[in-house]
Amino acid sequence: MMKIDEILTGIEIVSVKGTKNRIISGIEFDSRKVKKNSLFVAVKGYKSDGHDFIDSSIAAGASAIICEILPEKPDKNICWIKTTDSAKALGLAASNFFGNPSYSLKLVGVTGTNGKTTIATLLYRMFLRLGYKSGLFSTVCNYINEKELEATHTTPDPVQLNLLLSRMVEEGCDFAFMEVSSHSADQKRIAGLKFVGGIFTNLTHDHLDYHKTFDNYMTAKKSFFDSLPPDSFALVNIDDRNGRVMLQNCQARHYTFSVRGMADYRCNIIEQGFEGMGLKIQGEEVWTRFIGGFNASNLLAVYAASELLGASKKEILTVLSDLHPVSGRLEVIKSAGGISGIVDYAHTPDALLNVIDTINKIREGDAQLITVVGAGGDRDRTKRPKMAVISAEGSTKVILTSDNPRTEDPEKILDEMEAGITPDLKRKTLRISDRHEAIKTAVMIANKGDVILIAGKGHETYQEIMGVKHHFDDREELKNALLFK
Repeated sequence: MMKIDEILTGIEIVSVKGTKNRIISGIEFDSRKVKKNSLFVAVKGYKSDGHDFIDSSIAAGASAIICEILPEKPDKNICWIKTTDSAKALGLAASNFFGNPSYSLKLVGVTGTNGKTTIATLLYRMFLRLGYKSGLFSTVCNYINEKELEATHTTPDPVQLNLLLSRMVEEGCDFAFMEVSSHSADQKRIAGLKFVGGIFTNLTHDHLDYHKTFDNYMTAKKSFFDSLPPDSFALVNIDDRNGRVMLQNCQARHYTFSVRGMADYRCNIIEQGFEGMGLKIQGEEVWTRFIGGFNASNLLAVYAASELLGASKKEILTVLSDLHPVSGRLEVIKSAGGISGIVDYAHTPDALLNVIDTINKIREGDAQLITVVGAGGDRDRTKRPKMAVISAEGSTKVILTSDNPRTEDPEKILDEMEAGITPDLKRKTLRISDRHEAIKTAVMIANKGDVILIAGKGHETYQEIMGVKHHFDDREELKNALLFK
């Protein structure tokens, strides 16, 4: 319960009609969740406009409305707050309503196309190991200390976000680590939050179904860094040409990391196999359970951020050597017969290229790489042929299959993927739309020493077909198939 005046702190208000002298019981932007004395925020969304649901929210009991457009005849019993930006107002209002929880702990955001989940999750695990109570917002799962909470979005909506942050504060969390998606930055879900640090991983082809252009996508990512306060840190990967762009006009303290050249934080790979790799970070050698150049970059970001947050080099390296890969990220499953299966979340051309390059650097002699890959439905269609050709060029054999077709016809998705395959590459390409059969086939044609890559779904435990989610876990499918090899 809170007075409207307190909830409106920091919000840019154009006008107020009706009395502000009332108590609000909750904040909602979904009219279906409105209860008596709620504040309803009418947000213009990607698929619908909250202004169309003002009447239904009032009928459900809303006593105050934040909107950008007032109705022609506003109800005199309602407090109407007109603002220039309802999305931003929602974030600020939610933060105020829950007591600005982000100010009571150290919140670090991680953004970029690839690596967000790994870096945020490993930072969370790092600080738990170092003895701090910590929270995590990630694509895979949200955590409050050791308590697991289901994640439905990479970055929750502002109300859920601030509710969870307030629970973290109540549970005594010192730190919270958050994946900041381009959608959440563009939709201003993080408005009102105070970050002590921001980390940039990389920027590659993704989410153009939403952002339309790469420049729009980059601008959404950059807006996060533009909003960082002067007393925070901005840590960016300068192996990506967009790393420097993120620092332009950014008020935070600037830090860089690189696995290729000069930077504030540096790392290089000494040796690697499917069991792990040896790294030299800031002149110190450490063995890790991770593989791949992109994971070397991820671990370097974790090291750098941990040091910037006050941990010592010795304790950071000790914990790094004992951390495990995040579920569904280059997760290795071996058969008794010597076949290595790898499940990875790679669902963009760049991520897929990185994973395939990593495997090809490790596999030996005549060992085959058999890749099973698909592309999600109702998402960026332009990456489909690119992912197919990357898989075909880097693998011995490729099986094109369904990912999450959602409301699209799986065969039409495969048609678009196959369009990227040149005639000479078609000889080593199979097409099996049933993902279960595709994985089973990959195992059947594999021999001792071969590597099977199952790409695209990683940690997911479902397959969405025609809007219905069915249980499907790549790791389970691979383990079951490998029992007979």
